[in-house]
Amino acid sequence: MAVLAAAASGAARAQQPDGETYFNQGLTHMREGRSSLALNDFKKAVKLDGKNAYFYKGLGVCYLQLRRFPDAVDALRKALQINPYYVDARNDLGTALIMVGKRDEGKAELLAAFNDPTNPSPELSARNLGTAYMEEKRWPDAASWFRSSLGRNPALIDAHLGLSDALLAQGRSEEAVRAMEDAVKGAPDNPALLVALGQAYYRAGRFNEARARLEEAKTKDRTGAAAQKANELLKQFNK
Repeated sequence: MAVLAAAASGAARAQQPDGETYFNQGLTHMREGRSSLALNDFKKAVKLDGKNAYFYKGLGVCYLQLRRFPDAVDALRKALQINPYYVDARNDLGTALIMVGKRDEGKAELLAAFNDPTNPSPELSARNLGTAYMEEKRWPDAASWFRSSLGRNPALIDAHLGLSDALLAQGRSEEAVRAMEDAVKGAPDNPALLVALGQAYYRAGRFNEARARLEEAKTKDRTGAAAQKANELLKQFNK
């Protein structure tokens, strides 16, 4: 009986998930929109292995999704304490710091991530910097960083949209038109880009072209966010 009990105990221990299993479960839940379940798994992973920077990074990103920004800062700083060269964690930390109001510190982290030659996604660091400067209404700086982002990855839709907004905020409507025409050439079926081009045409006084692009966006999106924005912009034609 003692032998059987020991064997059963060993089997139970063998079936206990390890940190890597919880981490992978957390990633799946987070990708599929189950952030609360993901958080539980990342916490379990960290508890089992408190020296794994990847686990803390996952925890930090999960906190970002849940808008628990101070917790995200703590987790991402822990990831960087364990591995100071973890550039992805530095990029996320920059975003988290901006969200808690530490904007200068956050932008410094994003700039450090962008300048790091090992950064696997410098276009995201540049886009995040562009977004930060947009929030501060520093339009030329925002436009510069969105261009830098697109220089690394011309397919990044958010950077195209940010560039258009930054140019329009400066009254540079024809430049915004050219930028969005190029963007639409690369992704002709993207409704968000079509709306941005329609808006740029409208601001440039090219009303027929604006209407055509906004109507086209509606046919490609139907009931989504792009279609809603297109409808709002089309109302301006009746004023």
